[in-house]
Amino acid sequence: MNILMVCLGNICRSPLADGLLRKKVEEAGLTIGVDSAGTADYHVGSPPDSRMRATAKRMGCPIDDLRARHFVVADFDRFDRIFVMDKSNFSNVLSLARSKSDEAKVELILNLSHPNRDLEVPDPYFGGDQGFSDVYRLLDDATDVLLNELQK
Repeated sequence: MNILMVCLGNICRSPLADGLLRKKVEEAGLTIGVDSAGTADYHVGSPPDSRMRATAKRMGCPIDDLRARHFVVADFDRFDRIFVMDKSNFSNVLSLARSKSDEAKVELILNLSHPNRDLEVPDPYFGGDQGFSDVYRLLDDATDVLLNELQK
């Protein structure tokens, strides 16, 4: 099983979701691949945003080693599930899908913790520090639900 987290630039939300799930999977002793990507190529090769790195570190989930990369069509072949942070990125990923099978892999991540509500993880990039903490809580809850699913 391989899981991909996707946001716009791959420097705030998706690397945090990536880091949270990696940590939980490792602690649970599961063999599951986790990665993240962005639908835009603005930050390819860059580390996560310094504010998100600080938030993650403060919460015991450092993500300093992650680097941004661009979502590519081949990701549909490499990943079993693709979680996106918002509806815009959901549309961006679906626009690259080659088949119904590709489309079926794409989900809004907050539907894990808030089923069928199609809620979005807000992008904290242009906001203050509280936005990063809020995103952490949302993604921590969603990845807890995902881990529960993976353990069954």
